[in-house]
Amino acid sequence: MTARTGARTQARTRTRAPEPVLDEVADGVFAYVQPNGGWCVNNAGVLSSDGVVALVDTAATERRTRALRERVTAGGRPAPSAVVNTHSHGDHTFGNYLFPEAAVYAHHETRREMDAAGLHLTTVWPEVAWGALELALPTVTHRAGMTLHVGSLTAELVHMGVAHSTNDTVVWLPEQKVLFTGDIAMSGVTPFCPMGSIAGSLAAIERMRAFGPETVVTGHGPVGGVEVLDASADYLRWVQGLARDALAADLTPTQAAWEADLGPFAGLLETERLIPNLHRAYAEERNAAHGGALDMGLVIEEMGVLFAEMTRYHGGPLRCEA
Repeated sequence: MTARTGARTQARTRTRAPEPVLDEVADGVFAYVQPNGGWCVNNAGVLSSDGVVALVDTAATERRTRALRERVTAGGRPAPSAVVNTHSHGDHTFGNYLFPEAAVYAHHETRREMDAAGLHLTTVWPEVAWGALELALPTVTHRAGMTLHVGSLTAELVHMGVAHSTNDTVVWLPEQKVLFTGDIAMSGVTPFCPMGSIAGSLAAIERMRAFGPETVVTGHGPVGGVEVLDASADYLRWVQGLARDALAADLTPTQAAWEADLGPFAGLLETERLIPNLHRAYAEERNAAHGGALDMGLVIEEMGVLFAEMTRYHGGPLRCEA
């Protein structure tokens, strides 16, 4: 199957996603999984112990976040007193405002990028019913990491460097061996690194593997084990090799994507992300790795061009079911 055929087949066959599932993956630790995990349909996490609740990420729209809040507080659980944002992107942060009781924890660059980008993501898919969103920035920030105690649960917040973004925080529960990766790793969904780093994502995956997780909750897609990290790493290494070969053949990233055989990655959601991933991989092959703050104005402009290229590759508009 060629890349073009795979993308267009995916565009034809996708159906409406089922309802979210709140799954207890360890005592007091829950994965809130929103199928099918595509554009802006992210996962969250719930930590609940001794009458204290914390949330890992929120959701993209008012409707989805209100549904998340209802599930979190079902059965008499209190509203979260803490929300951890794994990075700045709106699908993980736009719902912060619907948890006014909570302090919001994040990397310091998460706060800066959220402030700079505002609600711009809503303009990418104007057909989505985003609701009456309000930007609620993190109120507690860290630079390398910190420890969050939720009743008897201990959650380590660890900044992973430049990976999916410049400001990824993973949430690691060492006693339960549960890892919330944010969008550094995906489960059945194509990784997405144009605002971060391919090489940095691979390094972050190795760090996460060294934790020894038994349960891995990614930013999008089903819960899995360490094999989820392996699958994301396999894809990213493939993109690196594809970029090296295409540069040697004097192909542009878009040309390389159209000529590529997706092989074992053809079944991933959002295969069109290959184009921006190749742009990032080309830059890194030319020694232009990200390492500092992003100019969100330039990012928004660049992503507009890349979304147009992805739409052509996909064979039609990119569907967002948020």
